[in-house]
Amino acid sequence: MNLGQWIGLIALVLSLYILWQIREVLLLMFAAVVLATTLNRLARRLQRFGIKRGIAVFLSVAIFLGLIVLFFFVVVPPFAVEFQALTKQVPQGLARFNTWLDYLKDRIPAQLTAYIPDLNSLIQQAQPFINRVLGNSLALVSGSLEVLLKTLLVLVLTGMFLADPAAYRKVFVRLFPSFYRRRVDGILDKCEVSLEGWVTGAFIAMSVVGLMSVIGLSILRVRSALALGVLAGFLNLIPNLGPTMSVVPAMAIALLDAPWKSVAVFILYFIIQQVESNFLTPIVMAHQVSLLPAVTLIAQLFFVTFFGFLGLFLALPLTVVAKIWVQEVLIKDVLDQWGDKSHRETEFVLVSDEPQTEKSAENSVDE
Repeated sequence: MNLGQWIGLIALVLSLYILWQIREVLLLMFAAVVLATTLNRLARRLQRFGIKRGIAVFLSVAIFLGLIVLFFFVVVPPFAVEFQALTKQVPQGLARFNTWLDYLKDRIPAQLTAYIPDLNSLIQQAQPFINRVLGNSLALVSGSLEVLLKTLLVLVLTGMFLADPAAYRKVFVRLFPSFYRRRVDGILDKCEVSLEGWVTGAFIAMSVVGLMSVIGLSILRVRSALALGVLAGFLNLIPNLGPTMSVVPAMAIALLDAPWKSVAVFILYFIIQQVESNFLTPIVMAHQVSLLPAVTLIAQLFFVTFFGFLGLFLALPLTVVAKIWVQEVLIKDVLDQWGDKSHRETEFVLVSDEPQTEKSAENSVDE
């Protein structure tokens, strides 16, 4: 390797190191981009009714802030009260389950008692994990100021991106060679549509799952139905893992009344997830980029490992955007054109008009 290649390699390694050190900031920026993209698409839809862009942006932000205020004033207070009761009822439910197991051991053959789990030993084995979770919860509460500052950062960045999206989009497009800028602009359009589809579909699925859970738990007369329903809807944002996490506290609370009610809660959640997976998701996310279940799970494990809890919630939009870039750039523009030099040169000539690229970028964002 000559001197220039060594310098390029060192610059690449330093760039990757810097990106790794600021990975949390980059994740917050991506969250702001997702939110700004959603509000910008909503503003465009309002503009179709003849509303000026400034008023449309104001209405979009007002709708978003209104939903937040509605959530905190209507949902959070009763949820906080019921969640406090939930923390007291879960240990009671476990104690009731342990009593029921002891009752069962006294009435079955001695040969079968060895196969019945001892809840006390399980709790003792899980005690280090519980202490670690409680420690993380206390750290989360003590770091509430940091969470607030990060939330404000996301909101400020969202406002900046939303105020003049064309300028930020133009800067990003100009990071690519001139012959490829129109192509990048088209890829950004696809990412924007996919992100809008994900946000809309996730919000609808979360609302429907939460509402069905509240209604079903209320019919079964399970305590803290509102808190459990909100928790089920919120955790539905996490595919695969969320539904499993939401059913455990609901079954524990149901054990306070009767064992059969806990089984009924499990059946209820199973039916709700089947309705959401087989009917709701295909309808509300028909235009979203499809992801294989294994890819979704691997993406969740990857992002939660490297980015923490926030990465778990943003795993799907990150995967959607990554899939579009891999499909459009790596597969279509590189692998599909491998060895076809004449076609590739023709394609580059067709997208080499830089002034038209910038104009297209401005029109596509300020529409």
